[in-house]
Parts: sequence; C-alpha cells; structure tokens
Amino acid sequence: VQLQASGGGLVQTGGSLRLTCAASGRTSSAYLMGWFRQAPGKEREFVAAIDRSGGSSYYSDSVKGRFTISRDNAKNTVYLQMNSLKTDDTAVYYCATANGGMPLLQYSYNSWGQGTLVTVSS
Repeated sequence: VQLQASGGGLVQTGGSLRLTCAASGRTSSAYLMGWFRQAPGKEREFVAAIDRSGGSSYYSDSVKGRFTISRDNAKNTVYLQMNSLKTDDTAVYYCATANGGMPLLQYSYNSWGQGTLVTVSS
C-alpha cells in the first residue's frame, strides 16, 4: 500500500484543518487506517485510527473531542478533521495502514505515508 498525505499548513490557534490520506495499491488489506504525529524533539505518537467499516474509531486523549477521523473506502481515502487546534498540535502528521493488530500501537502498522506538516501559531 502506498500512502500520500496532504492538507497540512499554517493555522492560528482555534482554527481548523482537514488532512487527507490517499491510499493506492493493495488497499483491500488495509483493515486499519490511522494517523500519527511527531512534534519537534518528541517521539511519534498515536492520534487516531479507524477500522475498515468505519464503525470503530479510536482517539488519543489529547485530541478526543476536537479531531474526527473518517474513511471513504470507495476513494481509498482517510480524513482527519482537526478543530480547535492548539499550539501543542504542531507536528508532522503521518498516515498509516495496518492489516490488523492494536489500533493505538505503531508496530501494528506496516505502511506509512511521507507526512504533512501542521503548524499552529498562537
């Protein structure tokens, strides 16, 4: 599976952005699609994930209630709607897919996109 993330940019505190991740290749194996982020000087961390049907979604505590993950299987695309952005949300955001495993754990994911930078200014 090849992944292409887009939609990052510069936004002020309280603003919104929508990230898009387009998948190509053997997308039928992508049971889970997720977003992770890595802030400067920090380790990469889980943000959100969604299963194939879209019926189950998972969020980190830091984004719950502000971010929404969704998936369009017809377009092989996953979205991350980010509202009420904070300066702490500044990071490179990566999308990833997994054939199974634990949604919150990075080692479950075997395909990764190149990342898109989100910068939130105060």
